[in-house]
Amino acid sequence: MVAAFLGLRLYSVLGRRAEHEEEPAVQRFESEEKPAVRPAAIPAQPVAARPAELDGVMPAVERALRDIAAADPMFNLAQFLDGAKGAYRMILEAFWKGDRETLRELCDDDVYAGFVGAIDAREAAGETLDNTLIRIEEVRIHSAVLDGRMARIALLFVADIAAVTRDREGTVIAGSLDDAIESRDVWTFSRNVGARDPNWLLDETDEG
Repeated sequence: MVAAFLGLRLYSVLGRRAEHEEEPAVQRFESEEKPAVRPAAIPAQPVAARPAELDGVMPAVERALRDIAAADPMFNLAQFLDGAKGAYRMILEAFWKGDRETLRELCDDDVYAGFVGAIDAREAAGETLDNTLIRIEEVRIHSAVLDGRMARIALLFVADIAAVTRDREGTVIAGSLDDAIESRDVWTFSRNVGARDPNWLLDETDEG
């Protein structure tokens, strides 16, 4: 799933171009009763369907996504969203387990430092997390921007999570595995579209 996430690409939707032909002028020697010969109608080219992933997206955000597509034509929005869902699960589970190596691969320096600081504090207190991501209910494009060669896409994740915190003895001190709670997170992924490295990294987290 990491490999799929790292290779995310977005394609651009092209407009259509039609050619026009002029009608030949009627010559003076032609009979007025003789109809002028007109060229056959040129069939209209089909218009590319708007990706379903853009439903509900604000025009400014859609323009930014198209700018990103123009900068990297191989990028695919549907694949990006699928990969982001996988990354969301992997990053959460790595944080819950204290898996610093996975977090290092998927996060930029600032986000990684924040996660590791929370893990260190949790371990110092002798606490462990016994959390489970039940399901991801929705992934929605929240914002997008292309700043120079740096692309940033923020996604809103709506998920059901069963969260439990245990102390050193394994006693539950917070939460319950029987009752999942709804979590709403806005995560921003970034990548330099001019770089050879295809990695998209988590560079900001916020509540939705």
